[in-house]
Amino acid sequence: MVPLSFANEELVLTKGHAVYWPRERALLVADLHLEKASFYARHGQMLPPYDSRETLERVADAVKQTGARRVITLGDNFHDVEGTASLEPHAAGMLEALTRSLDWLWITGNHDETMHRTYGGTLVEELDIGGIVLRHQAKQGETRPELSGHFHPKLQVTLHRRRISRPCAVLARSTQTDRMILPAFGTLTGGMNAGDPAILRALQPSQAIDALLPVRDRLSTFPLWREAA
Repeated sequence: MVPLSFANEELVLTKGHAVYWPRERALLVADLHLEKASFYARHGQMLPPYDSRETLERVADAVKQTGARRVITLGDNFHDVEGTASLEPHAAGMLEALTRSLDWLWITGNHDETMHRTYGGTLVEELDIGGIVLRHQAKQGETRPELSGHFHPKLQVTLHRRRISRPCAVLARSTQTDRMILPAFGTLTGGMNAGDPAILRALQPSQAIDALLPVRDRLSTFPLWREAA
């Protein structure tokens, strides 16, 4: 786990693609996309139906690792509106156990704007905690500190002649505020190049935008965009 200063708060980036907020004892996870495999199966593409179990096991591991007492999801919790009904009994039991033992807050996203069942927890569109806005998709022009998901950013670079692609956070800083897009947490989530114009545009206005990747207990920073002098 690697500490990160964000909007006068101390956050922690985990190697498992989550963010821990020590002051709130809150684990933040974006884009779980539970039941993505069953979605594809309904449309004729058969995938191993265990993605939800694996994702929830990773949530439980992150809770244990950080000591979190609260979990806040940042939208696209299920891959589609049918996902809550498709969750198989074992995964459903895992999720219900997590939501019973933790203060669990679901923020909704574009894939699950109308969740039919939450399996416990509280359903909200967005949150403001201590002046930091938590929502699914970054809002262009936002002047408050903001944590979001949606874009599934991945760092794609060549190091020592090796092409690497890793889920990463994207941090935008300006004189006004800090804003960050979290990597996707779900097992079957793909990714978008962290330097994609859609991501850079969503984080404007900014003075600097960087990809952040925890590597061997250190925070590696990769510049993506700088304001013209």
